[in-house]
Amino acid sequence: QVQLVESGGGLVQPGGSLRLSCAALGNIRSIYPMGWYRQAPGKAREVVADISSSGSTNYRDSVKGRFTISRDNIKNTVYLQMNSLKPEDTAVYYCYMVPFGETAYVGKGTLVTVSS
Repeated sequence: QVQLVESGGGLVQPGGSLRLSCAALGNIRSIYPMGWYRQAPGKAREVVADISSSGSTNYRDSVKGRFTISRDNIKNTVYLQMNSLKPEDTAVYYCYMVPFGETAYVGKGTLVTVSS
């Protein structure tokens, strides 16, 4: 089985930065697409960024230019560097991995709070 473990969340002031990490543990048989989504209280889940097996990236418009997704295939880890954080970025951030032809794996989430 595969387990995704997120870390790096916390409280940060507006304009600050955080770096989230997501380590994929267990039987990882290939390099799979991965990404981050977030969910704020009372709001719908939204995909923030994703990265393909080959390293191509996509971002939602509201984070373009501020967030950067990257991956280390040796460590089976994906990162989300978040700069110029805004209060509206406050949410629980979840890491996910999409194995080919299988159900996606999702981590338990890490809370990001942007507040002064």
